[in-house]
Amino acid sequence: MDEGREAADLRGLDERRRLLLSLGMLCYPFLAGAGLAQYTRGPGLVAGYLLLAGISGCYLAIVVAAMRSAWRRYWWLLGVLTALAVLVAPLAHEYVLILVAVIVPSAATRVGVRAAAVLVVLGAAACVVVPLVVPGWSTGPSWYYAVAVVFTTLLVHAFSRTATANQQLREARAEVARLASEAERNRIARDLHDLLGHSLTAITVKSTLARKLAAGAPPAALAEMESVEQLSRQALADVRAAVSGYREVTLAGELARGRELLRAAGVVADLPTAYEGVPQERQELFGWVVREGLTNVVRHARAGRCTVELTASSVEVRDDGTGGPAGAGSGLDGLRARVAAAGGVLTAGPAQPRGWSLRAEAPA
Repeated sequence: MDEGREAADLRGLDERRRLLLSLGMLCYPFLAGAGLAQYTRGPGLVAGYLLLAGISGCYLAIVVAAMRSAWRRYWWLLGVLTALAVLVAPLAHEYVLILVAVIVPSAATRVGVRAAAVLVVLGAAACVVVPLVVPGWSTGPSWYYAVAVVFTTLLVHAFSRTATANQQLREARAEVARLASEAERNRIARDLHDLLGHSLTAITVKSTLARKLAAGAPPAALAEMESVEQLSRQALADVRAAVSGYREVTLAGELARGRELLRAAGVVADLPTAYEGVPQERQELFGWVVREGLTNVVRHARAGRCTVELTASSVEVRDDGTGGPAGAGSGLDGLRARVAAAGGVLTAGPAQPRGWSLRAEAPA
């Protein structure tokens, strides 16, 4: 609980920092407003301020979408922001170029490094060249706008990299905690089995022998010996049940062990770090699928990359190895029976364009 609460607090802190940085960048539309007051009067001034308000709202919507990891569905917001900036240009003149310091970082932090570099160069060049070629604008190059574009993009990029590193660190700490928990469970199970289980087995055997040797003893003594034997057998059964419970397959444990297994085998692991969307009653079943799938990848696939995809109702283990039909003794028969007993369906076979896929569909 404490680890989860701490991770949630750190995520919230990162989000607050990102929001604070985003609110700070709203100073650029404010600076563009100074150009409106200088070059425009009357209804045009009101229209310009409304456009700047729309730009600010659109930028905040982009920030919120990025914080919710839904940016890919909202690329159109960047187009709207750019269109609004173009509409402001005739009203604010060269002051509109400060909005490039909002548009370029918004796009540059969500594309590759080369594309981001091209965007920065183009944005800075536009800030220098446009005032020279547009009649009525400033006659000198706006170097300070170009510097603002470069500096702001670098600042946003550095902050984004720091936030990503913090997220990866939290995920690594959570994985270490899961591994430590699994190791502790296994140690307790081993100690119960080796120490207490051995002692109870010895007590059971000796009480059985004592009861047989005391055939002529009083009935009360025989009853007590039988009671001791039954108690020791029940205690031994309880210990074995407890050990079995400690050694149960868990989805979190299999993902953690699988990541280490693939790393040791030289296979690139593309495994999910979150599994909370999987219902509790399906996590053990999906853990068995992940265990069998990753074991087969390491033993047979000769793959370079392995991917595990999780949803609330399915799990799939896919690799880019040699593929081919599953051989006898692969363990899939037992897994298929386990999935069928839970009401699901297991499919296994070659994947496209290459590799092999193991997929389990749980009942609705």
